[in-house]
Amino acid sequence: MRLTFILPALDEAAGLMATLSPLQPLRAQGHEVILVDGGSQDGTPDLAAPWVDRVLTAPRGRARQMNAGAAVAQGEALVFLHADTRLPPDAVALIQAALRQRLWGRFDVRIAGRPPVLKLVALLMNLRSRLTGIATGDQAIFVHREVFTVLGGFPDQPLMEDIALSQRLKRQGPPACLRQRVLTSGRRWESQGPWRTVLLMWRLRFDYWRGVPAEALAVRYRLPAQTETGVRPAARQVNAAVVEGWADGQVAKLADERCHGTKTAARPAAGRHQR
Repeated sequence: MRLTFILPALDEAAGLMATLSPLQPLRAQGHEVILVDGGSQDGTPDLAAPWVDRVLTAPRGRARQMNAGAAVAQGEALVFLHADTRLPPDAVALIQAALRQRLWGRFDVRIAGRPPVLKLVALLMNLRSRLTGIATGDQAIFVHREVFTVLGGFPDQPLMEDIALSQRLKRQGPPACLRQRVLTSGRRWESQGPWRTVLLMWRLRFDYWRGVPAEALAVRYRLPAQTETGVRPAARQVNAAVVEGWADGQVAKLADERCHGTKTAARPAAGRHQR
């Protein structure tokens, strides 16, 4: 099964090679790497060109950029990889094995950064994803190309496009929840504060669930950090090891049952769209 890795990028020159370098052995194996630039001003497309199979330009916005990459992809399966996220060494074999059983899936995540609390944040992200069957873009969502195409790709919205796609995919079958971890940048958590960022994202997801338009949420997402209510520094003292032990107990077992159901979903019939 040939994979196409699609990377949306915007002004990622500073850290791009940390993501592209590990993908070179995969290209040598016949897999495809496409970078879709959203209007970078730092030379990202020129830097990426020798290290990818195609560089595309698309209107700014991860959904539009990833859809543009998917439209020209040659692989049987698509892997959506943020430009600041690195895959585990055995990612191809893991994805191929998962897609023999499931229509789609994602990895657990680890967040790079200095604050120790980022370990706890990642644990909670992974647990929430297992309980809900919803994946975020940081988790390197992968999917059969024909399924992605039939479902209409990512919705054309400026935020929560990963949540919306996950909801559509869940109707077709449960995700493969891989415990192996991708490593994603913790720059947003570090620059704006980990708990402040977590609180903001919880608010945004709750409002999205209530029906607030993604366009309105995107404005709030881009606001300076000081406009959001912070959490007292004492909250940083939460013991991540305690939470990790809890997550590996009964709740994690329940999450595995939801994420790894015994039924193998059938592929959707061609021409069936869900908007």
